[in-house]
Amino acid sequence: MNDNCNANHCIECTVQQCAFHCNNQNYCSLDCVKIGTHELNPTMDQCTDCKSFKLKS
Repeated sequence: MNDNCNANHCIECTVQQCAFHCNNQNYCSLDCVKIGTHELNPTMDQCTDCKSFKLKS
């Protein structure tokens, strides 16, 4: 658990399995994130993906 995480308060995140998630806060520690899609014509938020995700080890 990384309690000394440098939370970026411009990027909210609730994905606790990500290595960049600040465990004691719902924020990402990255300076920026890459957002993408797995759909040809995305129409809902479920069609988008955080391409910066890295599984916490």
